[in-house]
Amino acid sequence: MPRPQTPALAADTIIELIDYPARPVVLIDRLYPPLGWAIPGGFVDVGESVERAAIREAFEETRLHVCLIALLGIYSDPSRDPRGHTVTAVYVAEASGSPVAADDAKNVFAVDPTALNKNLVFDHELVLDDYKRFRSTGVAAPLRVD
Repeated sequence: MPRPQTPALAADTIIELIDYPARPVVLIDRLYPPLGWAIPGGFVDVGESVERAAIREAFEETRLHVCLIALLGIYSDPSRDPRGHTVTAVYVAEASGSPVAADDAKNVFAVDPTALNKNLVFDHELVLDDYKRFRSTGVAAPLRVD
């Protein structure tokens, strides 16, 4: 039986900067299309766990060593990525230090997620809304079925 064709798999990381007042999160300004602000992340390599991909992508784009603390949720709406059907696991992580833009990031910023007014790519506005709820209640993202 042939292997089924499946969506691409990605891992994103909401990085809380624990040595900054109010624990801002890191967003990147994407270097490649789709352009705009995004949560650091990228595709999982063959032979790599999703968790390791989240840690690797966070480091590649921000030069921060992160510690994953929670799985926020799985985001799988087929229209969430204009490049094609992509499923992502979004983690919450902690890091110390100052982020530096690298790899696929043109710029990187520490932002207060409650005062965000930037245009976000993909479904990252929804993801950050789920994160704000998680940060205030400890409850992971809701399950979304259609």
